[in-house]
Amino acid sequence: MLLKFVSWNVNGLRAVSAREDWRWFAETDANVVALQETKARPEQLAPEVASPLGWYAYWASSTVKKGYSGVAVYSKILPRRVGVELPDAAFGGEGRLLHLEFDALHYFNGYFPNGGPEELDANSRPTGKFRRVPYKMDFFDAFLQYAETCRKTKPVVVCGDFNIAHKPIDLARPAQNVNCTGFLPEERAFLDRFVAAGYVDTFRHKHGEKTGCYSWWSYKSGARAKNVGWRIDYFFVSQELAPAVRDAWIDFAVYGSDHCPVGLALELP
Repeated sequence: MLLKFVSWNVNGLRAVSAREDWRWFAETDANVVALQETKARPEQLAPEVASPLGWYAYWASSTVKKGYSGVAVYSKILPRRVGVELPDAAFGGEGRLLHLEFDALHYFNGYFPNGGPEELDANSRPTGKFRRVPYKMDFFDAFLQYAETCRKTKPVVVCGDFNIAHKPIDLARPAQNVNCTGFLPEERAFLDRFVAAGYVDTFRHKHGEKTGCYSWWSYKSGARAKNVGWRIDYFFVSQELAPAVRDAWIDFAVYGSDHCPVGLALELP
């Protein structure tokens, strides 16, 4: 059985779903669609977006700030169980994680924290420290621990916006961004540990060192037209699922957000 998964940081679902770009959802042949940065509760959305016909819809919305963060999953397959947020309450409230347990696998959709703004010293000079990086790294550690616990029962698929470009090949200008959150050594080291723990970056698994492949572009300076981007949206699978990966892709042609969708096809028994 071939299963298709797609993931898209929509950067505001109310805005995207009102645009022509949202035809992407009506045209998708995916079995499971994950969205990040929805910035909305389902009751704030049109009924056909909150609960589209033919789909099971699940939501995790921020309870700490309105119009912030949030993830959603639309699934053609009824999951056995759905979990919202990490088990550790210290990382709850921001609507960053949905966990769907299917018959064959655990599926996670995450909008992982970014590093936040750079802190300034008493003279308003940049310090090189980012306000949310410690929280971000603790969140990733807690997530990996939880994923490994779930992996004891069945394989794991993880998708979403990780807010990290792993290798220099994963952003257009690595040298200029070595001191920027999203490409800091400690952030990239987490993905090193994640891979070492047995999680496979499916895009690199299928496409090797292919260059110029990004999923996010700043709205500034025409970055997307110039393809000055970052690859920070991923599908990872636990190692035992690697042989099942049939394809992994980036939908560069889809607009409507500063991110574009990414996808994964798995051949399961």
